[in-house]
Amino acid sequence: MKLLFIADIVGQPGRRAVKALVPELRQRHGINLVVANGENAAGGSGITVKTAEEIFSAEVDVMTSGDHLWDQKEVMALLQSETRFLRPLNYPPGTPGQGSGIFQIKDSVPVAVLNLQGRTFMPPLENPFHSAIAEVQRLRDKTKLIFVDFHAEATSEKVALARLLDGKVSAFIGTHTHVQTADERILPGGTAFLCDAGFTGPHESVIGREIEPIITRFMTNMPQKFEVATDGILLQGALVEIDEHTGKATSIQRISEPLGP
Repeated sequence: MKLLFIADIVGQPGRRAVKALVPELRQRHGINLVVANGENAAGGSGITVKTAEEIFSAEVDVMTSGDHLWDQKEVMALLQSETRFLRPLNYPPGTPGQGSGIFQIKDSVPVAVLNLQGRTFMPPLENPFHSAIAEVQRLRDKTKLIFVDFHAEATSEKVALARLLDGKVSAFIGTHTHVQTADERILPGGTAFLCDAGFTGPHESVIGREIEPIITRFMTNMPQKFEVATDGILLQGALVEIDEHTGKATSIQRISEPLGP
């Protein structure tokens, strides 16, 4: 089976890329399941019901999130009613929403999607290593095909957790830094790995935002309004092929697809 993961969707330009490119990518590659990180989809920070509906309507099957989860108050409606929308699993007990789910699209085999958030240089949550071990064990009783979106800052934390889960999950892809890494590989146990998938949105920017206000902020330390940029739009992510019988990945390919005029 083939799974397409779409890196952090940033604002209206990112949503436009998803709507224009995902249906064509699904057809070109014969993709069974599309997972996207949507935590920056609404104005570049957070997500709303309307933006989530827009993304799901573009043939995205599951959406993950991260540290900007709470930036839009409307997210509560998604957490309470939308089973296709995931928040990081390692929030404390009682937090609305779910951190994982099992999804079966048409005639494909069931795939579990697990969303986790790191703690290094990030808001403090429960330990993702302990959370991952317990949840992966639970999910493996239901399916061997498990996809992990680990939303984290530190590369060491991403690599360490991927190594811990190698052979227990089908694919482990990092998000959050908005810079696509060139380290895609199949780990010894059969887990597809990519440290960071990049971002989907305007790349003529500073990780999705207009350039000059960011430079001004660094030079003066004065508050600036960081608007989403508009040019150089790419859909970034990764395409993973998984053996349906073993749950092990057979290939991983970085995606960086330009949006035409």
